[in-house]
Amino acid sequence: MHKHTLKLSQLRYLFFTLCLLVIGNCAFAQIPDRPYGVDTIRNGRSVGQTQSIDSVRKRQENQGDTVIYTSKYVKVTTEDLLKDSTQVFPLDTGLTNFENYSPLMQPRSPRIHLGNTGLPQRPLLFEPMKTVGFDVGLHALDVYMLKPEDILYFRTRVAYTNLSFYSGAFGNSNSEQIFRLIHTQNIKPNWNFTANFNSTGSRGFYRRQNVSDLNAAIATWYESKGKRYNLLGNLFFNNIKAPENGSVINDVFNVEPGQLFDKLQEGVRLNSSYINYRNNGAYIKQSYYLGRIDTLKSAGTESVKILPTQRFTHTFFYNTQKYRFIQNEPDNYRVFPDYFFNSTVSQDSLSVMNIRNDFSYSFYLRGKSVSFVKNEVKLDVGLTHDLFHYNQFIVDSLQQGTNLRNQIRKVQGSSYQNIKLNAKFSYRFSDRLGLDGNFQQVVQGYNFGDYLYDAKLTIAGGEKAGRIIFGAYAQNNEAPLIYKNWISNHYVYRNTDIGKQQINNLSFNYINDKLKLDLKAEYFLVSGYQYFAAQTPGGIDAAPAQLSSPLNLLKVALGKRFDFGRWHFEDYFVYQRSDYQSTIRTPEFYNYVNIYFTRLFFKVLNASIGVNARYNTKYTAPNYAIGIGQFYNSSDISFLTYPVITPYIKATLFRTNLFIMYDYANQGLQSNGYYTVNRYPMPDKQLKFGVSWAFYN
Repeated sequence: MHKHTLKLSQLRYLFFTLCLLVIGNCAFAQIPDRPYGVDTIRNGRSVGQTQSIDSVRKRQENQGDTVIYTSKYVKVTTEDLLKDSTQVFPLDTGLTNFENYSPLMQPRSPRIHLGNTGLPQRPLLFEPMKTVGFDVGLHALDVYMLKPEDILYFRTRVAYTNLSFYSGAFGNSNSEQIFRLIHTQNIKPNWNFTANFNSTGSRGFYRRQNVSDLNAAIATWYESKGKRYNLLGNLFFNNIKAPENGSVINDVFNVEPGQLFDKLQEGVRLNSSYINYRNNGAYIKQSYYLGRIDTLKSAGTESVKILPTQRFTHTFFYNTQKYRFIQNEPDNYRVFPDYFFNSTVSQDSLSVMNIRNDFSYSFYLRGKSVSFVKNEVKLDVGLTHDLFHYNQFIVDSLQQGTNLRNQIRKVQGSSYQNIKLNAKFSYRFSDRLGLDGNFQQVVQGYNFGDYLYDAKLTIAGGEKAGRIIFGAYAQNNEAPLIYKNWISNHYVYRNTDIGKQQINNLSFNYINDKLKLDLKAEYFLVSGYQYFAAQTPGGIDAAPAQLSSPLNLLKVALGKRFDFGRWHFEDYFVYQRSDYQSTIRTPEFYNYVNIYFTRLFFKVLNASIGVNARYNTKYTAPNYAIGIGQFYNSSDISFLTYPVITPYIKATLFRTNLFIMYDYANQGLQSNGYYTVNRYPMPDKQLKFGVSWAFYN
């Protein structure tokens, strides 16, 4: 196993250490000097008085001192949920989607990838990014990172710790090991601290798939006693390292019957090349409420929503990103199209620094009665200033006499600024009718002219009728940096003719919670669609490209759940069709089905036994460009597709959730394996295990 892969012995030592910390925290939690919670300190009595109390009363009083802490003492929220008001929600400790722990396995956002968790990926379906501003264009490892918008904030009366471990077994080794830790506790009733730690170590199924990912973050949430001031802050750290093996040399799924074959010994095109992405930073958001403050209690819960009438907000964001590609070997299998600076060594790197300041003012106009929000008008106006500075480096081979000397050289660097105007509008006619608008416009800087105009109309007709959401947005974006100005050892782009990309979208969404139904239809009109493609038919010379004609795409998604006693059936179906299907390279149909049976065993074990299946129709598969992390269009190759069937058992026992499943159990019945990206085989069948422990102490 690679030296960066998390070994089982190391994981056991880490888990043992964390358990000691949790046990130590439990011990300190017994100290009676608590700022809040149930008080176990009693008024002093003399020995005679104590002895005079009868034994029955003693037992009753001692029983009253015992507090069993559960998830109801822990509330959670996110930065996005705190934008309009101060609100918290109960902690989710259920089993829903627990077995789909990997970002590659999410039922409603499936991914194509290079063969294992931690390797480069992109969405299988058409999912354009709704962002405005400067973009480098390297997103192949984004789903493995921990970012400020992903961090949870807690309000808890007791220290809460959650430990999760997931493992996949392949042959006599572990194909992947994922460990996650969340610990949170309140320093004061209105001041919380949270720590996050994630580690992913994957060996994979073929040579050079040994991933090593590390994420960590510390976060805090402070709210003043008068409920007027809020502070959200976090420090985050990401170190993502993934090998670039260039794909396997042979087609591993066409082995003659009876032929001895070891996939871990199968040859790959690169043996010592890898990519390393680092993303670190600090995020601080401060809000102050002016004027009247209203409170709204959620029906059937203890949660109270704090509604301001005026609010000032300042957000500071400091971020450093570094992208590196390392190649320490000759290109014997023609993986790269060419080289510009060095024939055997590549150390391409890009460093980006971003400093952002965001100022906003919010005004709310509502009636004095807030039993539910009615006739409320909300207006947000703000300004965002972004400062970017980037540098790009390569390794150049310089002639010194009769020898060649490798030297790291800066090839370009620049600074950019963006000033963006923001505005949000919301009008709640009643609890059944609402209008929302979000407008962002870059008025000065590198991305001048970029915009995002988004509007939604919500019509609710009661519990039985459900609700309808009409949506529309228009987006205009400058091409990412890698499309316009990129210098590396194997790829150099100076495509100043790549223009902006415009997306116009119309959507209809019907949601009925009682019927457990979710239907969404979307129409996309994309002008100037930006993508990567080979410059020669079937070639490996990937380069930025732009579609000259408008691209039309229709996407319909339907989610439905049926319950028949203890039997449950869930289905999520997507149909999408474009007039340039071979350009966007996505399937026409995608379906996820989940059938399971639930039952309470021995009065303590709440279990689900089921099977899920994922399927998509045949599509033209993209290629992958090593060194720049881009999926690109080249050979018109498509692969036969079959369902990937996975039986599983998952259960909850006291404070522990666990599952065991046999992923891709049908391998060998219909096909020996499958591809989603050209030349990169997908994972084999494997036994997977996961467990999540919750501690309240």
